[in-house]
Amino acid sequence: MIKKVIFLFLFSLFSVLSFAQQTKEELQRKQQDLLKEIRDLNASLKNIRNNKNRSLANYNLVKRKIAAREELIQNINKDLRILDNNIYKNTLEISRLRKELDTLKREYARSLLFAYKNRSNYDYLNFIFSASTFNDAIKRITYLKSYRQYREQQVANIEKTQDLISDKIATLNSTKNEKSMALQVQNNQLKDLEVDKKEQNEEVNKLKTKENEFAKEIRKRENDRRQMQAAISAIIKRELAEARKKAEALAKQKRAAEDERRKRVAEQQRQERLARQQAAANNGSNTAGTKAPAAQSEAADDPSVGVVTTKPKTNRVYSDLETTDEGRALSINFEGRRGSLPWPVDAGVPTIHFGSYTIPGTQLRGKSDGLTIAVPLGASVKAVADGEVSSVFDLGGEQVVTVRHGKYFTSYSHLSSVNVNKDQEIKSGTVIGRAASNDEGEGEVVFMVTNEHSVFLNPEQWLRRK
Repeated sequence: MIKKVIFLFLFSLFSVLSFAQQTKEELQRKQQDLLKEIRDLNASLKNIRNNKNRSLANYNLVKRKIAAREELIQNINKDLRILDNNIYKNTLEISRLRKELDTLKREYARSLLFAYKNRSNYDYLNFIFSASTFNDAIKRITYLKSYRQYREQQVANIEKTQDLISDKIATLNSTKNEKSMALQVQNNQLKDLEVDKKEQNEEVNKLKTKENEFAKEIRKRENDRRQMQAAISAIIKRELAEARKKAEALAKQKRAAEDERRKRVAEQQRQERLARQQAAANNGSNTAGTKAPAAQSEAADDPSVGVVTTKPKTNRVYSDLETTDEGRALSINFEGRRGSLPWPVDAGVPTIHFGSYTIPGTQLRGKSDGLTIAVPLGASVKAVADGEVSSVFDLGGEQVVTVRHGKYFTSYSHLSSVNVNKDQEIKSGTVIGRAASNDEGEGEVVFMVTNEHSVFLNPEQWLRRK
């Protein structure tokens, strides 16, 4: 039982230390990022709040703001736990230093008492001259010097410990003040969270009053989503078919080249063998003498002799879109930047996230294959990675650009104009078009990520945190 208690204590201590490894700088940096996101969301809400037709966008923005604020509160809680841990450790350290200081003072008091009792010069001289030998007298003089240095060191240790205690007390007070400020920020965020939730309820009530109208909007988005899904799937199938044709043609070309090479080698070896046989006959070589060269030439006839062909071992399963070195490089580069790809717009706020969504209290349901971002009308839309433009097409009067990155595809829809052409090689950051307006007249762009199986992936898992 005692061993189990000790184990649980050590495990808890290890967990606290592991948690403390998340530095305050990281937590504060995350807090600043979340506060910035909340400010951006508030600014976007302010811009569209007067538009009565934007209740659905308002709801999504408020929902995201609530999520960001809850994450901020959790972050502050982590910060408070670190502060509590620091306060606890500093309190223990101050207690230890005070005990150590008391011990140093007692030892110094004893040494002072001893020095007071033996303060007479006669006592010092008597102590030295009472030595039986000269060497013993030297040792006694050295001892007295060491004892004096020991007392000086005692004073230095006491002063150093007092300074340490003062520093620890100052740090403790600073940490307590920091905790008090963090608690105040947490309380403010909790109050703001309640306001945000009330605002969300208001947006839901607005949606309820116009549920049929917004249901039509969602149905339209669903219809656009299916058309987009079919168009992108067709593009990927076409790219796969073209890649297979190219791969087959390349393989056929390589086989033909290899066959031609083998024929040339075989003919060259046959000519060499005939020449050797003719030379042997002219020189009157005996049969035994010509057998060895003939055997060697026969072995040399087969160009596969001595050739070892091995394929590099790898766990990666390559797609038909990765048959070329360039295609593989683009795929690996895209995969390697997962979670750190730049956003397709310089300034924007997500209004509809990837996946299915519902609005509580209503019958409104929807699904998104990408990330819908509210942006200023006409804002530049940029490629997130190097690649090749697979297609530029029109969907419902708006332009769509699909870019291939090896076996991955990114698509950018709701564009009013396009700056790139099909089969054009582009770099990360290349402006591919301008954001168009949605049905409410606000700027909007939809960003999608797809793999070679026409499976839509969550774009926010690929983009870096703003």
